[in-house]
Amino acid sequence: MIVHILLFILGLILLIKGGDWFVDGATGIAKKFHVPEIIIGATVVSIGTTLPEVLVSATGAATGHGAMAYGNAIGSIICNTALVAAITVAVKPGKINKKSLVIPVIFFFAAAIFYAGNAYVFGEFKRWSGIVLLVTFFVYMFILVKQALKPGNEDMVENEEEGDDKEKAMWLVVVLLVVGAALIAVGANLLVNHGIAIAGALGVPETVIALTFVALGTSLPELVTAITSLAKGHGALSLGNVCGANLFNLVLVSGLSITIGPFKIAAPDFSVMNLGGKEVFSSLVVDTPLMLIVMAILTIPALIKGKLSRWQGIILLVLYAAFTVSQFI
Repeated sequence: MIVHILLFILGLILLIKGGDWFVDGATGIAKKFHVPEIIIGATVVSIGTTLPEVLVSATGAATGHGAMAYGNAIGSIICNTALVAAITVAVKPGKINKKSLVIPVIFFFAAAIFYAGNAYVFGEFKRWSGIVLLVTFFVYMFILVKQALKPGNEDMVENEEEGDDKEKAMWLVVVLLVVGAALIAVGANLLVNHGIAIAGALGVPETVIALTFVALGTSLPELVTAITSLAKGHGALSLGNVCGANLFNLVLVSGLSITIGPFKIAAPDFSVMNLGGKEVFSSLVVDTPLMLIVMAILTIPALIKGKLSRWQGIILLVLYAAFTVSQFI
């Protein structure tokens, strides 16, 4: 058991460092080929920061553990929204660019409704559902880049990367890219295999492990970035970037996982709860609705008022704490 825990932690560390190096390398190469930073932020950086989730879920799906892919996607969205974004909003709320928020929010809720519909109506995710989600991802990327390149829309995509990529030698950025990708692959494999082993040893369903430890682990890079930005006085994270990351978890992470390995919502991979004397899947009663609720709390007031308020961050943090505790009761 101790060995599984240690290797699980090692997997998290490799994912975090691998994701960091991959983004640095990819961004460095893009800049050396004079690709506009606005495109780098919209594509390379955004996709790069979701690679941990992609690799973890895809690995789980390929090995027949679709429940982990499901739990990781929803858990990461809840974590990104009710922990990462919530911390920055609670500490330093402020105005946001509503224009940059509209497209990600529309796509997110459209994808979330489609995703939830599959779970509630069919009780399973078939391969065609994954293909639809992947197509949505490419359509979103096309629209985002097209919007970003329009004159006057330079603020549609924020690139918060720090560092001196332009000063790095070409061989170094290539090494960062390759080594980062390798670390992500190894880390994802360790995380999935030993997460499943820990879940089995404790008698905990895979979705609970994925919704908590795995989701938090793959969101650690964003959490560290948020805290570091606050410490340096850079203010709150871009709400548009948070929405974009959450959308990627649905259309890219889940889309790829479902396409690789379709799965049903069934015991014992999914936790069951007693509701009025009837056993129901907690993922349908708690997890999926909470995903929609936390995103609504974060985005709807911001779209209406054009700013973030401290009360939003506080409510989201309370919800995240209650959600995490409830998983183990």
